[in-house]
Amino acid sequence: MKQAILTILFSMVVAASAAAQQRPLLTEDPETIGGGRLLIEAGLDVEREVFYPASGLRGDRLAGPNFGISIGLSSIAELQVDGGFYQRLRITERRPAPLSRVLDFDGDQTTDVEDFIVATKLRLMTEGPSRPAVGLRLATKLPNSSNESGLGTDMTDFFASMLFAKTVESVRIVGNGGLAIIGDPTADVPEQTDMFTFGLSVARAMTVSAELVGEINGRLNFANPTPAAGAENRAVMRLGGRYTRGPVRVDGAVTLGMTARDPSFGFTTGFTWVLNAFQVP
Repeated sequence: MKQAILTILFSMVVAASAAAQQRPLLTEDPETIGGGRLLIEAGLDVEREVFYPASGLRGDRLAGPNFGISIGLSSIAELQVDGGFYQRLRITERRPAPLSRVLDFDGDQTTDVEDFIVATKLRLMTEGPSRPAVGLRLATKLPNSSNESGLGTDMTDFFASMLFAKTVESVRIVGNGGLAIIGDPTADVPEQTDMFTFGLSVARAMTVSAELVGEINGRLNFANPTPAAGAENRAVMRLGGRYTRGPVRVDGAVTLGMTARDPSFGFTTGFTWVLNAFQVP
């Protein structure tokens, strides 16, 4: 009986809180926010010992306010825009790197905007009793963050991911797998690196409003054992929670890097607001 009640509660939470990136997680759920709906999210990230291989900088990063906007184009499609207005790196180490020569700032800290990501998500198949929901997400990263700041690469990257999700009693399991085409900022002539992207998240409903969440999200370079700077393997684990009240959800999570280039430790916190914005013809 208890499990049945939690299943019903979790279904209500999922329906009320469909999100562009489902803060504080990055793994994308194939469910869309719904036609005519607008999702707005904002947050703050703090990360320790982040390494930027292209510029050779290592330090503690603060980013915020970062944002996400999703527009429900129909019952199965949404448009997403994600980015950030400010990021700051307090530098603790400098190493020789391919783009060290182009760095243009003074002192032991550097600032910039974050790269923006424009994406389209489509739900291809609804979830059934014996099958998962299936979706497709196509995304482009715009080079807003410059290599002169040491925080960007001035490269436009492309991502394509298949999305899967299944609810089992009070647990929502989401998986992503796809391709990332990463530009090489160090090459004399245009080059690219193809990488496999992955994500696996679990959300457990505790009450009608509260969830515990966790994920592993990253990318792998199978093609080149000595990848170009900026195209190395990466993976981050997140553990946190979400609390939903009406159309608003607040969230928080700790982050743990799983490679030497990822932040050793960090946390993120933010909120999401979903509203009915317009009528779909």
